[in-house]
Amino acid sequence: MSPRPPVAPYLTVSPAAGAIAFYTAAFDAKQKALMPAMDGMRILHCELEINGGALFLSDAFPEFGTARTPLPGEPVTMSISLEFETGEQVDEVFTRATKLGAKGEVTPTYSFWGTRTAIVRDPFGHRWIMNGPLKQK
Repeated sequence: MSPRPPVAPYLTVSPAAGAIAFYTAAFDAKQKALMPAMDGMRILHCELEINGGALFLSDAFPEFGTARTPLPGEPVTMSISLEFETGEQVDEVFTRATKLGAKGEVTPTYSFWGTRTAIVRDPFGHRWIMNGPLKQK
């Protein structure tokens, strides 16, 4: 079995180095791999571990294809979901991420599906949905 997860989101972000710093600070990401581009300015590939899962990312390389970063304010077609062990973690990560520049789209709240939930859009345009179980009585 490959050490890589069977499914992992792969984000195009610019600057990727800034996104790596943000995800490390906001989501406690751990860098697993980093490949700088030959131009010495961009990141060709990075693997981060976040909340027990994997996230891959790179800068945009228009010379190699059609991937691009999200445009400011455009609707997203994909979101990243983080499932936490407690609802309190949702509040903590939401607070930390918004202090670091993420925009809160849904402040921490109790959802109708039975979790503590919140949504942020990171400074690079990507949307993060966070859920944690409600306290058991």
